[in-house]
Amino acid sequence: MARLSFLGAARTVTGSQYLVETSGASLLVDCGMFQGEKALRLRNWAEPAFAPGRLRALLLTHTHLDHIGRVPRLVRQGFRGPILCTPPTRELAEVLLEDAAHLQQEDAAYFNRKGLTKHKPALPLFDDADVRECLQLFETLPLGESRELGGEFHFAFRDAGHLLGAASVELRVREGRSETHVVFSGDVGRFDAVLTKDPELAPEADYLVVESTYGNRSHSAVGLEEQLEGVLARTFARGGVLLIPAFAVGRAQQMIYLMDRIVSSGRMRPFPIHLDSPMAIDATRIYAQYPDAHRVSLERLGRNLLHGKWVQLHRTRAESEALNTLKGPAVIISSSGMLAGGRILHHCRVRLPKPENTLLITGYQAAGTLGRVLLDGARVVRIHKGEVPVLAEIANLKGISGHADSGEILRWLSAIRQPPRRIFLTHGEPEAALALAARILRERGFPTHVPERDESVELGA
Repeated sequence: MARLSFLGAARTVTGSQYLVETSGASLLVDCGMFQGEKALRLRNWAEPAFAPGRLRALLLTHTHLDHIGRVPRLVRQGFRGPILCTPPTRELAEVLLEDAAHLQQEDAAYFNRKGLTKHKPALPLFDDADVRECLQLFETLPLGESRELGGEFHFAFRDAGHLLGAASVELRVREGRSETHVVFSGDVGRFDAVLTKDPELAPEADYLVVESTYGNRSHSAVGLEEQLEGVLARTFARGGVLLIPAFAVGRAQQMIYLMDRIVSSGRMRPFPIHLDSPMAIDATRIYAQYPDAHRVSLERLGRNLLHGKWVQLHRTRAESEALNTLKGPAVIISSSGMLAGGRILHHCRVRLPKPENTLLITGYQAAGTLGRVLLDGARVVRIHKGEVPVLAEIANLKGISGHADSGEILRWLSAIRQPPRRIFLTHGEPEAALALAARILRERGFPTHVPERDESVELGA
């Protein structure tokens, strides 16, 4: 009998990884990095509970690190099968993984140079060579097209919204004469979002593995532009700099688009936007290459607004460090979105002690991340082993998340008429996953389950 194991994103938001096995073959859906609390991060270094070299394939839903951040390490551990994803995901993955390797190597060198690590020496989770090797295994499949993987698996990608190239996986698993239909939601996007198209509604299936990041919440009804304009106005009135930690893929582009809307409508005078992330710069270029993938046009007067005259790009470390002396009014967008590493931490160290500045949170912050600590009201935080006072304003842009909220997940499930055998709620903290499970059972009558980490279930039982 086929089996499904939840090796990540079970009762937590990060580390997405699902193992599907038959008696003769196996594959993975996603291979993401654990982020947040130290106990979770340490799992990134653990040896897998399966044989990577025996996997038939790896299917990727999209490019955020919590879904692809362990792919280079999996290849180092012996995986040699195809890595299958949509065409934009392949392009974005190259940018994201190369940048992640570079940042990890930079951080390791910094920690070794400053003596800020207990490990001698500090090492990156993966390096440039690992990324180059894994990229050779990538193969693309457009949305809606199907592919056989031996006699055991047949799959197709469906548009999940969320960000450019993001997909749900519709998988058919054959074991003997039986066939089991399993849908992995990936990250389900918002309806009527800023840039992305609406997610394609879920198909009927025997089993669904559904994200629950916002399973116990509803997104704010207050307009995004109205919120952002208020934060900009307050910060600029103080002569400050607005610092935005943003996921380089998706969120950075959304923020540039929203600020362009505010200025182009005449509600604010133009102001410089500093995009300080090589990965976000390259991701923005890729976004511009897929004009038909967005719900809105990014062109204005023959120019892509993501590369507008007020957007200044910073690739090098020297260019990034020069922003330390920048005076407001100005905006700095840098990654990572959960303040889990990268250049944003250096900007926080410089900007948080100054009351004229603002740090604007623009997405979900996992437990244990610096972003969550700041949202919870900390007045002193630790960055690179040093204490940093928090005198800057900490603001939270509500409703911009790329994740569907509780009601939108129910809308995504609305086309299903035949009840599935079970819905598994993953990619959420326990209270969020359990709340969404209860709501689905109450409103749709579908049997639900919130798996434990490393739990394994038989498909068909």
